[in-house]
Amino acid sequence: MAEERFGALMGALDAPMAVVTTTAGGERGGCLIGFHAQSSIDPARYTVWLSKANHTYRLALRASHLAVHFLAAGDHELARLFGTLSGDEVDKLERCDHREGPGGVPMLTTCPNRLVVARVALLDEGGDHVCVTGDVIDVHSSGSFEPLRLSDVSDLDAGHEAEERPAPRTERAASTPT
Repeated sequence: MAEERFGALMGALDAPMAVVTTTAGGERGGCLIGFHAQSSIDPARYTVWLSKANHTYRLALRASHLAVHFLAAGDHELARLFGTLSGDEVDKLERCDHREGPGGVPMLTTCPNRLVVARVALLDEGGDHVCVTGDVIDVHSSGSFEPLRLSDVSDLDAGHEAEERPAPRTERAASTPT
C-alpha cells in the first residue's frame, strides 16, 4: 500500500531525465536516469543514482569521472537510445555523436546542458540503485530550457528491470518487509 502511494507521489513530481556516460578500463557506456540532484553548494557536487542492473553502473564502480547530460523536451530519441538498449549488448555511443571530455568521459555533443563530475563517493545501502557523488569539474549550459520529464518517456521499456540487479542485497535491505 505505502509502496503504491510512494510511486504515485514520485510520479506526480515528474522528474527531469538525464543521461549519464562514463568510461573505465577501455569500456564506455551510458544510461537514462531519473534519480539525480545537486548535493552540495561548497564544494559544488552532483549526485546520481544508478541501477545495479545496468552496464553503466558496473563501469561507474571503476570510473573516475561521469558526465550528466540534461535532456531537453525534444530529446526523446536520445532517451530511447540510452533507456531501452542494454550496454551489455550494444555500444550506445556508436549510435550518437559524442566527443571525449575530462577524464576521458564521453560527452554527447547534441546535449548542450551537461556537467562532468570527478567521483568522490559511492553509497550502496542495499536498494536497487547505488548513489554516486562527484565534484563538479566541468559545466556547459545553453541557458534556460524545458527538460524532458519522466512523463515524456513513459512509453519506453527499460533495457533492464530493477529485479535484474545482482544478488545478494545487503542484510538490512533483504530483511526489510516489502
